Amino acid sequence: MVKGKQKAESQGKKITLKVARNSLKMTVDGKRRLDLSNMQIATFPRCILKLADVEELDLSRNLLRRIPDSISLFSNLRWLDLHSNQLEEVPESIGRLHNLVYLNLANNRLGSVGLPDEIGLLRGLRKLNLGLNRIESLPPAMSALRELRELGLFNNMLTRVPPCLRNMPKLGRVNMQSNPIRPPDRSKEPDPIQRSRCMYLVQEDCLCGACLKQSVEWRLWLDKRRSECLHHRKPRFTGLLTPNSVVLQNQALLR
Repeated sequence: MVKGKQKAESQGKKITLKVARNSLKMTVDGKRRLDLSNMQIATFPRCILKLADVEELDLSRNLLRRIPDSISLFSNLRWLDLHSNQLEEVPESIGRLHNLVYLNLANNRLGSVGLPDEIGLLRGLRKLNLGLNRIESLPPAMSALRELRELGLFNNMLTRVPPCLRNMPKLGRVNMQSNPIRPPDRSKEPDPIQRSRCMYLVQEDCLCGACLKQSVEWRLWLDKRRSECLHHRKPRFTGLLTPNSVVLQNQALLR
């Protein structure tokens, strides 16, 4: 009896078409949402393919280990929430959801291998949450997400900032907290100061007219700056050369 109960729990709750239809909701902006969140679902319910015309699908906080390729049949989807499941990979067919604007894959078991290049085909995507996973790097194809505004990468295994982020012109918010990102190696960065290996001293009569004129102008400018600095510099007194007034003032403070 106990084994049967444990087997039932591992299989999760079965969702019928009737239950799915009762889970349909209308959002404030008039979109149809199929809300199957927090229902202990362990297997993607095939019956919901008959409701594939919805604009929003919420399968978050379940026990799902995989999403089938048939997810591409939800061609009208603008909003897909799969956070807090047990997903280890995302199907390549997700790239066919061209109307998708919001995608939440946080708190799963996704690694870098589990993110297909086809995510880069979601050209209209604006919000993407990949936090709380095991991601070490992002696929380069994600640089095609030119409309992306918000990206969650917190609590992953990233050791550096993903290069593809540089090609996302509208990206305004990125959360990369709690990643083992190593500080950049400054020794390998190019020296911002242009240094000359050699300096040549020449006589003035060896210079052309334009170079001689520029050299004279620079010399006059430097002389002027030097005289101004000397004129405005306040006299410094050290040790026994300190004026008596300052000495008396210091003695009064020490009493």
